[in-house]
Amino acid sequence: MSQGFVKFHNIDPVLFSIGPVSIRWYGLMYLIGFIFAIQFANYRARRSDNDWTRNEVSDLLFPCFFGGVFGGRIGYVLFYNFDLFWKDPLHLFKVWMGGMSFHGGLVGVISVIFWYAKKNERSFFDVADFIAPLVPFGLGAGRIGNFINGELWGRVTHVPWAVIFPNAGPFFRHPSQLYEFVLEGIVLFLVLHYFVKKLPPPGLISGLFLAGYGILRFFVEYFREPDSHLGLLGGFISMGQVLSLPMVVSGVLVILCSYRFQRQ
Repeated sequence: MSQGFVKFHNIDPVLFSIGPVSIRWYGLMYLIGFIFAIQFANYRARRSDNDWTRNEVSDLLFPCFFGGVFGGRIGYVLFYNFDLFWKDPLHLFKVWMGGMSFHGGLVGVISVIFWYAKKNERSFFDVADFIAPLVPFGLGAGRIGNFINGELWGRVTHVPWAVIFPNAGPFFRHPSQLYEFVLEGIVLFLVLHYFVKKLPPPGLISGLFLAGYGILRFFVEYFREPDSHLGLLGGFISMGQVLSLPMVVSGVLVILCSYRFQRQ
């Protein structure tokens, strides 16, 4: 039996209700992440080493937000529930049933970055390098929302800080959502912010984000319970790890090209 300071997850996912309208912690966490992204982007735009204006920031962030949401929903359905989508294509629009994929959201944001860069005659990496450091805080806030919701829990364990989640059976589990909050949120943010201050060559920040997130997500998947309807693919790797591997490879290639560009 675990001797952790948290025994049973009993956090109400609803912050408060006004009549039939409920305000949930999960939505609030994403709102906080988006507000932070706006404020941090405006702060960076005010710096003398940047050529971004507040209007450009707002013109970029709002499409990125919607690209991330729509891409996240489409990615979740196609990556994790394709069989259900094949039987019922309208499942894609049943957002009230939940389900978002970071990797799908990433594809959505990258698509917006391509569109914005072409429209405003900027290079792709000029835009991507500006966006990448804004993402980890939102990721971290989302993981806190996952923990409060009692979803995406970890594998069975007996570590002292293990948690029993109401919908995961009577088992002590890793609070893997909090691991992801620390790694994908705090650690990745600090790493990217450190390199941003070094005035890196184009593409370096984007490459670090891709490789960094991919590595951290691949690692934390060893503590996260695989999706019940998918399990471990081939008996040893999760879907999250499969989707993270291309990020690591792409990120490393971008970093190498970035340094090669700097030497020219």
